[in-house]
Amino acid sequence: MADTIKIEDIEERVVLVGVSEQDGDDADDSLSELAELVKTAGATVVGTLIQRREKIHPGTYVGTGKVAEIAELVESTGATGIVCDDELSPAQQKNLETYLDTKVMDRTLVILDIFASRATTSEGKIQVELAQLKYRLSRLSGLGKSMSRLGGGIGTRGPGEKKLEVDRRLINDRIAQLRRELKEVQKHRDITRAKREKNKVPVVAIVGYTNAGKSTLLNHLTEADVLEEDKLFATLDPTTRILALDGKQQVLLTDTVGFIRKLPHHLIEAFKSTLEEAKYADIIFHVVDASNMQREKQMFITYQTLDDLGVKDKKFVTLFNKQDARTDNEPLHDFRADYTLNISAAKDLGLDEVKSLLEEILRENKVYIERIIPYDKAGVIQLIRKQGELVSEEYVADGIQIKAYVPMEVYGRLD
Repeated sequence: MADTIKIEDIEERVVLVGVSEQDGDDADDSLSELAELVKTAGATVVGTLIQRREKIHPGTYVGTGKVAEIAELVESTGATGIVCDDELSPAQQKNLETYLDTKVMDRTLVILDIFASRATTSEGKIQVELAQLKYRLSRLSGLGKSMSRLGGGIGTRGPGEKKLEVDRRLINDRIAQLRRELKEVQKHRDITRAKREKNKVPVVAIVGYTNAGKSTLLNHLTEADVLEEDKLFATLDPTTRILALDGKQQVLLTDTVGFIRKLPHHLIEAFKSTLEEAKYADIIFHVVDASNMQREKQMFITYQTLDDLGVKDKKFVTLFNKQDARTDNEPLHDFRADYTLNISAAKDLGLDEVKSLLEEILRENKVYIERIIPYDKAGVIQLIRKQGELVSEEYVADGIQIKAYVPMEVYGRLD
């Protein structure tokens, strides 16, 4: 068994480095978001630097002239490392470490580190470790200096604490083992999903940009008691809870991992089974932080990720959340959504309208009936409760008088 390196926590002070390839891009916003990621990972930002150039330098990310400026900034601020806003190639990382003689990290490593600290379920831990190992595998030749100065901080959580980095064969063996374990977990997920489909229980997937308020919405609709924090990726593992509607119908609400700019492809691949909950859902709740001035870009990134996952032909309900925190009066639009509502989940504002709209959507493919069910056929009432919406029932001389919305397959059985 591989030896374990003892890691001591240190206070990391980092300089953020980004590249702007054209005027009007979102490099400044992306770097601000990177600062939030670094803060979530437990480090302190002591300086920022953006290089304006036509394209990212293949050897040093920012160009050799800018490296000297970074070195001066690192020395003057007492930084213990730098964090680049894009995923670095092994060559870029190695060259920067050589020139700067300090710890060099990238956006992907920070996100992986946050995921490692947030995963609580066995599936989440497997997925995170798998993504981390794939990331490290491509960087074995360039990890010499950074691994020799391990002392805690970003990039040292999870499998980074073991000597797997120095042996490609061991990493490949571990990846193979994790993939086998993940397949077993996916089998269980597929069985659970098949049971839900058989039981005809509608599924609503909650998606959106990280920190948009997805967990808060789930909590206030279902009393799920999921962690709520004003941090990026506050919750990682998906949570499914039952929501009982006023019409006595039940639906399953599933929270999913939040999306973000430049979400590492290692994570998209590793978390595909989790993210695909949206693919198999009947309805999508797209939660948007209406108080964030970058909401349009965040909506675009969310839809782009959903498109990559093959999520299509779904009913989309966009919930413009955090209305109580808005500082602007700009109109809110989402032209890809079938429905939009303004809410504040934390304040319980608009949640009754959310449930009413959900009932309305679920009724769209159902038939409204008023019938008297003979007592010897009373078993069909349970079927209606399970797959439809039983509005009312009254016991009369001839049987049970009902008003209900039922799917076509149930309607056929009634005839």
